[in-house]
Formats: sequence, C-alpha cells, structure tokens
Amino acid sequence: MAEMSVPTASLQSFPKSPLCSPSTRKFNSSYDRSTILSPIPRFCLISKYNSFRFCAAAVKAASSPRRNTKEPMLPPYNVLITGGSKGIGYALAKEFLKAGDSVIICSRSDERVVSALDKLRVETGKQHVWGTKCDVREGDDVKNLVAFAKQKLKYIDIWINNAGSNAYSFKPLAEASDEDLIQVVTTNTLGLMICCREAINLMQNQPRGGHIFNIDGAGSDGRPTPRFAAYGATKRSVVHLTKSLQAELEMQDVKNVIVHNLSPGMVTTDLLMSGANTKQAKFFINVLAEPADVVAEYLVPNIRSIPTNGSTKATYIRFLTGLKAYSQIFSRIAFGARRNRYVLED
Repeated sequence: MAEMSVPTASLQSFPKSPLCSPSTRKFNSSYDRSTILSPIPRFCLISKYNSFRFCAAAVKAASSPRRNTKEPMLPPYNVLITGGSKGIGYALAKEFLKAGDSVIICSRSDERVVSALDKLRVETGKQHVWGTKCDVREGDDVKNLVAFAKQKLKYIDIWINNAGSNAYSFKPLAEASDEDLIQVVTTNTLGLMICCREAINLMQNQPRGGHIFNIDGAGSDGRPTPRFAAYGATKRSVVHLTKSLQAELEMQDVKNVIVHNLSPGMVTTDLLMSGANTKQAKFFINVLAEPADVVAEYLVPNIRSIPTNGSTKATYIRFLTGLKAYSQIFSRIAFGARRNRYVLED
C-alpha cells in the first residue's frame, strides 16, 4: 500500500471504545492488542480534506494474514516424531507419552512401526500413540504423514525431525559406495527439507501455530568427522537450514511457526555403536555417550517448556554442552572415570 499523507488528522473515538481517549488523543497502552486486530473498527483518522474515514484497525486486520494469529498453546501437546520407532526417537516418544502428550511416530518399515507402538503402549500404559510408514525422502510419503496426523490429532504442536542415517557405515569417503552416500544425503538433507516444508505449511495455518525441532549430530559444530564425512557434512547442513528457515519465516512475517535446533549429543544407539571399532571411538563413546532414555528425560521437559512459556524465540537445546564434555574428558584423563562403560577399551 502506498504511503498516505493526511495533512491534518485527529483521532475520533467510537462510543464505548477504550482504545483511545478523546481528551488526550493517546492510545491506552494497557489495552489488549488483540482488539486492534478485531474486524470491528475501533478508531478512525478524519481528514478535513475529505469525508472518508480511514479505519486503521480495520486495515490492520485486513492486512494481517491468519498465519500470524496464534491461540495459546497449552499442554497436553500433539507431537510428531520422524524416525520414532527406535533409538532417540523412540525414547523421546516415550517421554512425551509419560508427560501426557499424544504422539505420532513414523518409520520406513511397517513392522518397526507396529512393534514400537506395542512397546510404547506397554511401557507407558498410554494408548494415545499412533504410527505410520513414511520414507522422509519421498514427498508424497511426508504429505501422507501430514494427512494421517490431521486425521488422528487434527493438528501438530511439536514436530521433531529425527529421521537420519549413516548407512551403518564407518569408513573413509574414498571407500564409500554410491548407495551408501545416496542414502545418507537423501535421508539427512533432502528428507529434512521435505519434512520442514510440510511442517511449515501445516503449522502456519493452525490456530495454535507450532514448533519444529531439527536434530543435529556429529559435524554440526563444524568439527571434522573422519570415517563418516558424508554424515558430518549433512549434519552441518542442519544448522544452516534451520537458520535459513528462521530468516525466511521472519522475512515472510510468519510469527506462529518457530524452527529450533535440538542436540542430543552422543547417544548409545545402534548407529553410534556400529562405529565403536577403533581406540579413539571407544574412548569417546565411553566418556561422552549416554543411553537414549537418559537423554530423552532431559530433552523432553526442555522442549515442552518452550510452548508452555509462550516463547516465540528460536532455541538451540543441547544435552551435551561443551563444558560438560570437557569436564567428563578431564575426569577420565585425571581419574580414569567412565572407562569401559559401554565397550571394552584396549
């Protein structure tokens, strides 16, 4: 809209409108801002050059898309976790269920989904968990996942992009097969992009909005990841993608969808343990890694606190902070702590 010049104007209050005071002609700062977005005009600018009433509140309401309106997000939450049939994804699902939330998980395998659902219901005593097959590398699969989520829960408050792959391969890049590289890159990068796209499109049209959490991994801090260079490169891209999405949403004035980073650190999953075949790997796994349940018990309350507190700021939640890592390495070197916790060292 072109800028409108009104040489002389005054604020005229409508009857019973607390928005502005006729005597002071100042806005009542304590007035609920949601009133300004009301479709009923609350005040007008009157120009002596015309009889036209320029209703500022009505213009504000008309120019503010629905995606910027947001209802309070109160627990329990509706949570979707990709790759939720095992590892840290499964542990997160269990903790959300224990907190009283409703959960949807997915996996590339129907059998793993069914098995995980049975276990989650037994371990938590909760029935409000559902699952479906989904390959995050396929756009149609992710669209079907969204449709499944809307059918079961109507909306999703928290979407966790956990699905990832290292092709269970720890070797120099020069020895990696085409198949392994394609699986790692398409799952960790293309799959993440597709999921973020569909999650944003879903959440920006929800009255409650939503929060997206992208899980990082080794390499996300820019440090080298020898023997799994492709995996480290894709996890480095997670941080960049998240920052870019945050900037895009701000540029588009989308305020009801927030994209965050989630860092579980080193988790004793099958993926990590498959690489425990060198002296250095065994050292760091014993010193820094933790079981998935321990990590999830820390992460889930921190994740849930963001919508509970009404936060609209992007957050980076880390389980293994730099200070914690250095402290545990020092304890190992100085006192021999945490030796042989998961694997026998030479």
